Amino acid sequence: MISLKELLRRKPWILSAFILLGIGLWLFSGHYSPPSDTSDSQALKDHSSSPPPLAKVVTEQFMVQPVTRTLSLYGRTAPNRKATLGAEVAGKVDTLLVRKGQHIKTGQPLIQLDKADRELQLARANAILKVRNQEFNASKSLRKRGLQGEVAFSQAEANLIEAKAQVRSLELALTNTEIYAPFDGVIERLYIEKGDYLGVGDPIISIVDLNPLVISADVSERHIDKVYKNQKAEIELVTGFVATGTLSFRGAVANESTNTYPIEVEISNPDMALTAGTSANLELLLATEPAIKITPSMLALDEAGNLGIKTLAAGDKVHFVPISIVKVEPDGVWLAGTENTVEIITTGQGFVRDGDTVIPVRRHSVDLDGSE
Repeated sequence: MISLKELLRRKPWILSAFILLGIGLWLFSGHYSPPSDTSDSQALKDHSSSPPPLAKVVTEQFMVQPVTRTLSLYGRTAPNRKATLGAEVAGKVDTLLVRKGQHIKTGQPLIQLDKADRELQLARANAILKVRNQEFNASKSLRKRGLQGEVAFSQAEANLIEAKAQVRSLELALTNTEIYAPFDGVIERLYIEKGDYLGVGDPIISIVDLNPLVISADVSERHIDKVYKNQKAEIELVTGFVATGTLSFRGAVANESTNTYPIEVEISNPDMALTAGTSANLELLLATEPAIKITPSMLALDEAGNLGIKTLAAGDKVHFVPISIVKVEPDGVWLAGTENTVEIITTGQGFVRDGDTVIPVRRHSVDLDGSE
């Protein structure tokens, strides 16, 4: 009888067959079973069918208030009027009656020129005028009686007119030796000193009128249709001075290089303490409308990129409201286009969309983490 050891030595494949048979029996014996995903898939199914947790947001109620829409511009102050006076007659400067920077009134004497012999010339011209007048009266009387011809009468009349013109010319020359202020203002510049000799037309003095003070600015072609005469404007100078002005001029032709229209706003400056050439910010008052004031952090964008705010509708539904900006201030933004009372999502608006259901939390009542 052949032993098992001898049999395996002669036929080694039998050992391999036994090993394979053992492995097969082990696999199908139930000791190893493939992992079942029945329970996991059921749990996943149950989880997917359950609604996601609601987002918690902080809300705050706002009410509309009347606010004025404005147009912000940059400008500079300028004189209401400016004039440079010149000499109307030749002569030497005899007396300076004012100094640079002095406030003056209409009709106030400023400069006195040397009269020279103009007074004597005027007296002589008046004497000649008297003679010419007598000659004319005599010629007129003779003409009526037929004792003098028409030519002689016309010559006497011409001599009289010439004498009158000479008197008037000397009167004006004498008057023009004294220079008077044409309007209230401030002496901006003196071009002469005492003793200077002036020719006709030489500049003498520069005067500026600062009441009212004019603020000059430029308005773009997009906004010029909203600007009109007598429109009110809030003015703030770089010095901190604040006043309300009135629009006195609106240009009718745009600047070709900038496509802007010049405007002028006047503010009262009775003591002329405000100066020309100062930078100024203008707020043209356009129209008053209801609006709410919020901080820029409360603004949001919808999926189309429109600017607006996210509010609550029906108590817990997110509703996106597009808005228009009325006015921008350092501490907030005024928005139009909302209801009279609106509840805005102030915190968490970036994590919810239009139509989402949320858990609203009134501001200052409960924190986002649920703590009192």
